[in-house]
Amino acid sequence: MTEAMTGTDQELTITRVFDTPRELLFEVWTNPDHLALWWGPKDCTTESWTVELESGGAWRTCLHTPDGVQWARGSYREIDRPERLVFTFSWEEPDGSPEHDTLVTITLAELGDKTEMTFRQAVLRSVEERDDHVAGWRECFDNLTAYLKETVR
Repeated sequence: MTEAMTGTDQELTITRVFDTPRELLFEVWTNPDHLALWWGPKDCTTESWTVELESGGAWRTCLHTPDGVQWARGSYREIDRPERLVFTFSWEEPDGSPEHDTLVTITLAELGDKTEMTFRQAVLRSVEERDDHVAGWRECFDNLTAYLKETVR
């Protein structure tokens, strides 16, 4: 695994190389059957995923965490298969309202039979929020790496 992390106080960028074709990596980011099997930090399981994969379409997921249930949601802003995916991301408050919308941009570049994924999330409200997201996304991408190894076999 190759990974680099950059960013500012209000954004983060994680670049990671996956040992998988770009088309498959795009598919596991957009198909709810795949997402349910890898998405989320360690020690979490995904109960459900809904995806309306179209510009303006919504997505929503329910995670079981060690502390209880957590919902996340957003909407797709740009879908350019298999190179780019842009969507909003927000954890939900207990009343179902969004906590704080951020914008996630995923760019996938072919590197022979591997794919370089550049993941960018902005605008985060603080350094602490950024650091929490870095930790969570890294765990999520570790799950993705393990899932891809199983899927490709």
